[in-house]
Amino acid sequence: MIRLQFYIKGLFCLGVMLALLSGCRRVEATATALSTGEIASPPAQVEQTPLASPTQPEPTATSLPLAMKVNGLEITLAEYEAEIKQFSAARGGAELSAEEKQQVLNNLIEQALLAQAAFQQGYSLSEAQLEERIAQLSAQIGGAEALATWMQANGYSEQSFRLALARSMAAAWMRDQIIAQVPRAAEQVHARQILLYNSEEADQVYSLLQAGNDFGNLAAKYDPVTRGDLGWFPRGYLADPKLEEVIFSLQVEAFSPVVETLAGYHIVQLLEREAQRPLSPEALLLLQIQAVQDWLDEHRNQSQIELFIAE
Repeated sequence: MIRLQFYIKGLFCLGVMLALLSGCRRVEATATALSTGEIASPPAQVEQTPLASPTQPEPTATSLPLAMKVNGLEITLAEYEAEIKQFSAARGGAELSAEEKQQVLNNLIEQALLAQAAFQQGYSLSEAQLEERIAQLSAQIGGAEALATWMQANGYSEQSFRLALARSMAAAWMRDQIIAQVPRAAEQVHARQILLYNSEEADQVYSLLQAGNDFGNLAAKYDPVTRGDLGWFPRGYLADPKLEEVIFSLQVEAFSPVVETLAGYHIVQLLEREAQRPLSPEALLLLQIQAVQDWLDEHRNQSQIELFIAE
């Protein structure tokens, strides 16, 4: 019933080379151009160390077919198709479904938004830092020749690879800024439940509780392993917001009426409450993922996104 609500899409996961570069989006702008899609100087307080890669032509001057523009930043059709190819290869070469193609499209948009925001907030990337990262990737994949072979097989030139990596690094930096704002402690509750799968039985159990039957004994009857214990959790952790709101509204030792969710019929008892309790690693991860997703949703709604391919 408690679960992670969002999946980290592989945008920043750099384990093996294919997984790594499924998140490295090819770009047509230099690192300093990512914030607007045009060449721009970083804030005055940030020392500019420009990349050696050639800069992108103005968005309106390109002759290459485009997949999209994100706040003026061009993403070519070739880039999108290369992402489709990599995604397919990671799934054994199978043709992608419409939903999987939409995921690729969303990943490209989201990374562009994060990278643009990074440079707007003063992120800078030096040539030396980029070279160091390329050296790390080369070592991971088996050397410079192996990296060059991979690049060629996946449609990268040296320039497009470097710019893709610059965008990925900027997006990861921005992601980390968002994550850093998530508190490590929060109001949390400790609760247990009785979960049933038809309303009549749930009503009967609720009547037994109202008559004075012990909640723990009834919970153990329906869940002998965990006795219905949900553990400690903060707001935003449960899969069903309605159930969570009911739990947080309870007084300690009180139990709820029957609450219907997609999982079934719940009766929940609040055991403990703490105003500030350290988050478990799982809860912290979920809230961090939620924070990034909320940021992306907000900024996507505020952005100008032009698509030139069918979604």
